[in-house]
Amino acid sequence: MKEVLKVEGMSCNHCVNSIETSVGELTGVSAVKVDLGNKEVSVEYSDEATLAKVKETIEDQGYDLV
Repeated sequence: MKEVLKVEGMSCNHCVNSIETSVGELTGVSAVKVDLGNKEVSVEYSDEATLAKVKETIEDQGYDLV
């Protein structure tokens, strides 16, 4: 499955690397790409439980899901 999440608070390449690394390490995530300009995170994942973990991980990094 694929989801595009709107994320506020990302402002630099450190933010991009932080999210791509932490979300990419989650079990069930096959791909993650941050679009800083559009404030979006695209993620390919295996099931709804994985999506919940993705959202939690992004929020734990200090960013806000819109």
